[in-house]
Amino acid sequence: MEQQTIRISVRNLVEFILREGDIDNRTTGSMDLDSMQQGSRIHRKIQKRMGSEYRAEVMLKIQSQCDGFLLQVEGRADGIFPKEEIIYIDEIKGVARDIAYIEQPVSVHLAQAKCYAYIYALQNNHEHIGVQMTYCNLETEEIKRFQEEYRFEELELWFDNLVKGYEKWAKFQIEWRKVRNQSIRNTEFPFNYRNGQRELVSSVYRTILRKKKLFIQAPTGVGKTMATVFPAVRAVGEELGEKIFYMTAKTITRTVAEQAFHILRMQQKLQYKSITLTAKEKICFCEEKECNPDICPYAKGHFDRVNDAVFELITNEDEITRAVLEKQARKYKVCPFEMALDVSVWVDAVICDYNYVFDPTAHLKRFFSEGNKGEYLFLIDEAHNLVERGREMYSAQIYKEDVLSVKRVVKTMDSKLTKRLDECNKQLLELKRECENCQVLESVSHLALKFLNVLGELERFLEENREFSHRDEILDFYFQVRSFLNIYDILDDNYVIYSELEQDGRFKVKLFCVNPSTNLQKFLSQGNSTIFFSATLLPIHYYKELLSVEKEDYAIYAESTFPKENSCLLIGTDVSTKYTRREQKMYMRFAEYIKGFALTRQGNYMIFFPSYRFLEDVYECFEMITEGDARIESIIQGRYMNEEAREIFLESFEEERDCSLIGFCVMGGIFSEGIDLTDDRLIGAVIIGTGLPQVCNEREILKEWFENKMMSGFDFAYLYPGMNKVLQSAGRVIRTETDRGVILLLDERFLSRRYQETFPREWSEYQLCRLENMESKVNEFWRKE
Repeated sequence: MEQQTIRISVRNLVEFILREGDIDNRTTGSMDLDSMQQGSRIHRKIQKRMGSEYRAEVMLKIQSQCDGFLLQVEGRADGIFPKEEIIYIDEIKGVARDIAYIEQPVSVHLAQAKCYAYIYALQNNHEHIGVQMTYCNLETEEIKRFQEEYRFEELELWFDNLVKGYEKWAKFQIEWRKVRNQSIRNTEFPFNYRNGQRELVSSVYRTILRKKKLFIQAPTGVGKTMATVFPAVRAVGEELGEKIFYMTAKTITRTVAEQAFHILRMQQKLQYKSITLTAKEKICFCEEKECNPDICPYAKGHFDRVNDAVFELITNEDEITRAVLEKQARKYKVCPFEMALDVSVWVDAVICDYNYVFDPTAHLKRFFSEGNKGEYLFLIDEAHNLVERGREMYSAQIYKEDVLSVKRVVKTMDSKLTKRLDECNKQLLELKRECENCQVLESVSHLALKFLNVLGELERFLEENREFSHRDEILDFYFQVRSFLNIYDILDDNYVIYSELEQDGRFKVKLFCVNPSTNLQKFLSQGNSTIFFSATLLPIHYYKELLSVEKEDYAIYAESTFPKENSCLLIGTDVSTKYTRREQKMYMRFAEYIKGFALTRQGNYMIFFPSYRFLEDVYECFEMITEGDARIESIIQGRYMNEEAREIFLESFEEERDCSLIGFCVMGGIFSEGIDLTDDRLIGAVIIGTGLPQVCNEREILKEWFENKMMSGFDFAYLYPGMNKVLQSAGRVIRTETDRGVILLLDERFLSRRYQETFPREWSEYQLCRLENMESKVNEFWRKE
C-alpha cells in the first residue's frame, strides 16, 4: 500500500515548532513586511544584482519517513550561489526598520534558511554548506548580510529533531481524517427535506464537485444553513475538500452554523471538529487590551505553552466554542485569541467573520498568505453584506490631521521622524489647496513614496521607544500607514483615488475600492469552491458583478417554503420619503399609518426608517397622536446601543402585555437583519422609504464609475443597496412555516418598475392601499385565520 504523505511548507514548520517566549506588541520586529509587494520587488531586485551564477527561487522538497507516513517539507529558496567552493543558501527579508538595529538574524528566518541548506546539501552530497541571511531596508535599499557555514551532520541532526517535533501532529492529522471520513460516509440529511431543499443540497454538492461558485437566493425558511453545510461535509468525506470556512457578518448567524454541526454530531454521529473564532477584543481576558508580558500574564511565556494547550484541545474536543477556548486558555495561561488561531489549523470547519479570510491586514496567514493553496470550501452566509465589507477591507485612507497629531507627539523626541512627517504633511497640504470639496486624483505615487519613508522611521522610532505615554497613538498611525501602502500596492482599474475635505474640516486622501471582486478572488482562488447565499441576493447580476470575476458562475433561486396565505404585503401609495416632500404634514401621515397599523391587531410590530433623523421626526408626531393611549407601547433603537441595551430591546418582544408593542428601528441597523422573532413575537413590519443611501461624494463616485463601465450607475450606487435593506427589514416578519404577518411598504416609489424589478418572487401578489383603507385591508387578512 502507498504510504500517505503529509505536506507542510518550510516556513510553517519552523514557525510552528520553534516559536518560544512572549507575545509582545511592543516589538516591531513582529511587523513582518516581507509579504508586502515592496518586499517582493526588493527580492527580485537583489536577485538580479547577484550575477549569473546566482539561481533565484529554487524549489526544494524532501520526504522524511515517519511512523506509518511520509512528511514532505517543501518551499522555495530565495537564492543559491557558490562562494569560494562552498554553496550558499540565501534567505532575503525586506524590512522597514533601520538595518543598523539588526544585530543578528531573526531565529525563525535563519531556521528557514537552514532547512533549505539541509535539503540542498543532502540532495547534492555536500559535506559543508553556507547560509546567508540578507536583510534589506525597503526605503533606502540598504543591505545587511549575515553568513554562517554548517557541517552536513549538524544540519541533519537539527532537521531530524525538527521533524520529530512535528511528527505527533501529522500523525494526529492522518488518524483523525480516517475516523472523520468514515463517520461522514454514514451521515444522512438530519431532517425531512422541505420543498426545494433537496435540489438546493444537490446544487451545492454539484458546484463543489465541479470546483465552481454558486449564488443562492434562498428566502427565510428554506433551511439554507443545513442545506449548505451538509453537502459540504459530504464533499469533505469524498475528498473534494479538506476544510470548510463558514463565513458570516453577524454573531447570531455564527450560532446557527454551530447548531448545524451540533445537530449532525448528535443526530448522525458525525465526527467533525469545528471552531468558532471570536474577535480579540471580545475574547481577551484583560481589561486593558495590551498584548505585552508586563501587563498581560497570558502573553508572558505564551509560546512556551501554547502547543501543549492546542494538542490537548484538538485530541479531546470536537465542538470548540468560545467557552471551550476560554476554559483551555485559563488552564494553560495562554492568550485565548492566539490559541484559537492555532487550533483552526487542525479542525475541519472554521466558523468566522469575513475578515479572517478576506481582510488583507487580518486574514489567517496560516491559510491565505501568498502562494498558499488549500482544499478549502467557502460557505459565505449573508453574502449581500460582503459587497460593502469588501469595499471597506480593500480601501485605505490617510488624514492630514493624523500626520500633524503624530508630528506634535514626536517633535521633541525624534528629529528624523519629524522631518519625514513634515514632508508628508506638505504633500497633503498641496492636495488640500487644490480640493474645494472632493477631487478625484490620477495618482498619489509621490505621497506613497513619502509615506514609505515615514514607515521606516516609525519602525525605528518604535524600536527605540518601547515605553512612552503616546505609544498607542503612534502604533495606530503606523498600522494606518502600512495599510495605506499595502492597498496602494494593489491599485488597479477597480479603484478610484480621491481627496475630500470633510464637513468637520478634516482632510483625507482615500484609495477607494469600488469593485472588490478582483481582490476577493485572490483569496477565493486559494480554495476549491465557493457558495454565496442569502435571503436577499437580488438582483443576482449585481452580486455576481461585485463578488466574482468569473462569468460562468452558477446561480439558483430557492422557492419559499412558506404558504402564501400566511403573509400580506401592502404598498401605501399616498406617502413619500423624498427630500422634497419631507415636512410636518408628511411626518404626521406616517405616524397615523403606524398607529392604525398597530391597532388592527394586538401584537408586536417593528417600524423601519431610512435614518435616525427621520425616525425622530416621525416619532415626535406619533407621540402627539398616541399620548395617553394605553393600547400602544413603544421603544426606540438608540444611536449608540451597547450589547446589553440591544438585548434589553429584543427581550421586550418576548414579554406578555395587554397592548401592542412598537419598536422604532433604523433600516440597515442592528435589528433589521440577523434577529429571529418567531411565532407571534413579531406580527408586522412597516418599512418607511426605499432605503437608498444618502447622496454623498463616495456614492456619486460609485455612480460615475459604473456609468463609465456602461452599467446603471444609479442602480449600483443607490437602488440595489437600498432595496437590500428593505428586503432584510421585511424578512424579520415571517421566520417559520407557522408565522403569520403583515408587511407595509410606505413610499410611492415602490410602485415604479425600477424598484419592483428588485422584488423577490414571493412579493408578486401585493395590494395597494391608502391611509383611509389600510386598516380594513389588514383586518381582512387577519380575519382569514
